[in-house]
Amino acid sequence: MLQIVIQGRGGQGAQTAGNLLAAAFFAAGRQVQCFASYGGARRGTPVSSYLRVDDRPVRVRCDIERADAILCFDATLLAGALLATATPATVVVVNSARSAGELARTLPGLHLVPVDGLAIARRHGLGRIVNSALLGAFARAIGAPDLPMLETTLRERAPKLKDANIAACEEGWRCADVQLRAEAA
Repeated sequence: MLQIVIQGRGGQGAQTAGNLLAAAFFAAGRQVQCFASYGGARRGTPVSSYLRVDDRPVRVRCDIERADAILCFDATLLAGALLATATPATVVVVNSARSAGELARTLPGLHLVPVDGLAIARRHGLGRIVNSALLGAFARAIGAPDLPMLETTLRERAPKLKDANIAACEEGWRCADVQLRAEAA
């Protein structure tokens, strides 16, 4: 079972990202459980979305204690309870303009894949809405769902600016791909 934690701040699109990712996995034939947790229900407060993905029905109903992957919309949230779910094997995709090496100095022992989702979103006319760029990077980092499935899901479910969201998703995927290929070399 693949266990995923998505952490962001209210208004960044973390919950929407969780729902889109769950829909893409489901469309790919996987079984999915998706649920969210909110701090204060207002813009800027921490928001978490949790996903479990498996080939069999997901019957477990507890919080995720050990994440296989984390998608973090704000690098300042990489602390406390979120990092308590991480192991050295956990893939952490984080919205940051800093390099993996820079982040690793303050967050040692994590497999970090930083992506400047804000720059990507702005290049595609999405303003501060980074979820599509980060979803593309995240899908590449964990190897699923594949990019065409994610693009189809965005085309069908993105609330607006579908072409811009798909372009941002593709750029996020390419950004993560470059980093992961460099790591492997």
